[in-house]
Amino acid sequence: MPNNIKQKIQADLEQAKETGQLRSDRIREIVKAAVSQVSSEFKAGSIELRTIVKDALSAVMETFQERGSEIKEEVTASIEGVLEGVNSRRHENIAKTQTEIKKLQSQLDTEEEQLQKDVDVILAEIEETGKETSTSTKTVLDSVIDGIKDSEEAALLKKRYAQLQAQLAIVRANLAARYGGRSEEVKDYLEDAKHWYNQARPQAENIATQVEQKRSQLDDKLGAAGSAIAKKEHQLKQALRELLLAAAELFKDKDHPTTTDKHKLPPA
Repeated sequence: MPNNIKQKIQADLEQAKETGQLRSDRIREIVKAAVSQVSSEFKAGSIELRTIVKDALSAVMETFQERGSEIKEEVTASIEGVLEGVNSRRHENIAKTQTEIKKLQSQLDTEEEQLQKDVDVILAEIEETGKETSTSTKTVLDSVIDGIKDSEEAALLKKRYAQLQAQLAIVRANLAARYGGRSEEVKDYLEDAKHWYNQARPQAENIATQVEQKRSQLDDKLGAAGSAIAKKEHQLKQALRELLLAAAELFKDKDHPTTTDKHKLPPA
């Protein structure tokens, strides 16, 4: 089986060379197709799989051996193809799991919204009941209810959660692009990042200019990463790296100077 893979890769490379299509992306696809065809039959770390990987790489290196040491781009493409080929089935499973997670997240959001509605109804009932009590008791009830409704701590925790989810989605997009994920998988992660990023946006309009500029830069880089999916692989990876750095730079900032800055979480 390994020898057949080596022969197939070399034959496909020679055919691509004859038709003038032997670019790095084509090398990657050739290696990926050959490796993925049989890699699912072997366990990770097995002797058979290591032999397949070794022969796949040597097939490329032997094809370009006349170029000596100037084959870094081809070797890189072959390694990327091996990674994509070996992990193709695993990426399919990841995509299915992500779909299930999205469904669960949607259910969770719905339950949380219903919980908030239930809380609002209960608070309204308590507020209505308080009208029949003494003035002093009503004042206490109103104060407690207002404190629950306007919980800055709860709002800040939701914001932090959204920020972490946005960063995690960007990290996953980077990992998928680096280790053989399909373009659809990367695109889904970027859509998740946009969703959570929008959830993390502050509602107040008086945001400091510097912070607003960083948010604008992150918006631009999200768009650039999305556009790069259809372009060459290295352009996508570069766009994703820049997006990750921009997100880290933005989200590491302390709460921005809004009208609610005085209501910070107390130290633990």
